[in-house]
Amino acid sequence: MRTRVRLCKVLATMKPSAPLALVLRAKNARSITTLGALALAGLLAYGAARPQDAAELTPMVQLNAGIHLIHAEVADNDSARMRGLMFRQGLAPNHGMLFVFDRPEMQCMWMRNTLIALSVAFLDDDGTVVNIEEMKPQTDESHCARRPVRYALEMSAQWFSRHGITPGSRLQGIGPRR
Repeated sequence: MRTRVRLCKVLATMKPSAPLALVLRAKNARSITTLGALALAGLLAYGAARPQDAAELTPMVQLNAGIHLIHAEVADNDSARMRGLMFRQGLAPNHGMLFVFDRPEMQCMWMRNTLIALSVAFLDDDGTVVNIEEMKPQTDESHCARRPVRYALEMSAQWFSRHGITPGSRLQGIGPRR
């Protein structure tokens, strides 16, 4: 019982992303119970899935660009759109961020505090690509849609060109979110 209490105290004081080595250094760590092991596994999974700078998980949407599957975080409010992909060290393959705006307007993106090079596709209401821009990290240069759009999809640099996505291509899965 004391081992369980100690383990719970250690787990309660750890940051969600703390390495497993900290727990294994805990006193009597060899006698971790099944319940403690499950709690540890849940905590480590939470830490791995947690966004770097967000207190809550970002909603996700699955899109298709022809045969290519895209997993996109959804930024559909001012706070999420302002944060965007800032401070990220990288993106998983075929992962990005879909910016959803309230109505079609002229939208521009920039890369302040964004550490990785990105491509952005500006999209009509039906998911048709209006234009694609390549963006360099940590710059304030504006990259704008050529006409009013409701969506912008950021992916790793050159993702769209590597997958044959060009203006006029249509992404599936785009639609009203509110």
